[in-house]
Amino acid sequence: MILKIPLLKVTSVHKDVSERLLKINNILAQEVREVLNENKAERHIRGGMATKLKYELEKKKK
Repeated sequence: MILKIPLLKVTSVHKDVSERLLKINNILAQEVREVLNENKAERHIRGGMATKLKYELEKKKK
């Protein structure tokens, strides 16, 4: 059985993972939590890389 839950915002995704998924499937919830934590730890790096790329592209256009 596949459970379909409408997800509208990022905060609702995190709520689904942190609260609802734990009640449905604890093992899956732990795996998803690990992925979200890793993503959260790395997002500032990706943001910096995107900013660097943006300015490099602007510099090449000039």
